[in-house]
Amino acid sequence: MPNLKSIRDRIKSVKNTKKITEAMRLVAAAKVRRAQEQVISTRPFADRLAQVLYGLAERLQFESVDLPLLKEREVKTVGLLVISGNRGLCGSYNSSIIKRAETRSRELTEQGINYKYLLIGRKSIQYFQRREAPISKTYNNQEKIPTADDASTVADEVLSAFLSGAVDRVELIYTKFISLISSKPVIQTLLPLEPQGLEVQDDEIFRLTTKGGELEVLRETITPPTKSFPRDMIFEQYPTQILDALLPLFLTNQLLRAWQESSASELASRMTAMSNASDNASQLVDTLTLSYNKARQAAITQEILEVVGGANALG
Repeated sequence: MPNLKSIRDRIKSVKNTKKITEAMRLVAAAKVRRAQEQVISTRPFADRLAQVLYGLAERLQFESVDLPLLKEREVKTVGLLVISGNRGLCGSYNSSIIKRAETRSRELTEQGINYKYLLIGRKSIQYFQRREAPISKTYNNQEKIPTADDASTVADEVLSAFLSGAVDRVELIYTKFISLISSKPVIQTLLPLEPQGLEVQDDEIFRLTTKGGELEVLRETITPPTKSFPRDMIFEQYPTQILDALLPLFLTNQLLRAWQESSASELASRMTAMSNASDNASQLVDTLTLSYNKARQAAITQEILEVVGGANALG
């Protein structure tokens, strides 16, 4: 017969665990909202920068532009900039991005190209250090939503590695935010920049709302207005010099946007994992309660039988 005390203790333990997972779910949901606000707050600068770059690229499209960040060279070494999280309890978020990085490294090896890891986040750092992978640089992934200063620090070092020739191409491996229950590891080439990549493209931002008492993500497509520079506009500096100064800012902005997407994906994955854990805890409590009631009823029945049996023996 099951021990009633052990069942009661287990029910209490599961209920306490549910309180923790529910609290973690609510914290992750609040942080996802802050990630949304951060994306929106950085959008005006990103849109204006894209407009200026688009206008300059259009102005220089018939000229020979010789800029280090746009110049492609023979690829001998690729820098793989991987963005992961610092903590677990977020489903397959970290394992998915690590597997994508390993797959890309194998592809480069098969092509006879060397690679170096530039790692953001404790999980990826610990994983690749244990396997003695070629790590060039490691960066701490902030617990808060990344800011422009965080992205600028990483972008400056990545830019220095590219300009010095330590790497011939830099590929960013991050998790694209799709919805609260879906994210996708993707690869984006950061350096060298492609002129056609400077054109403004439709972009998406997510909005966290509630529907029927449940959290829901709405994605909307925004196309910033692009204005061509007047043909008679006179620059105090040569347009190439302006473009050379703005391209590092564009690089930082690209990294910041990807980092914010990764952070939102991690928080959404953690919120989903904690929600599933809370649901499983509720089901387990129901199952244990049913088992407890059955065991308690069996114990009462057994006691009644023993009393009746004792009475019959005395009679």
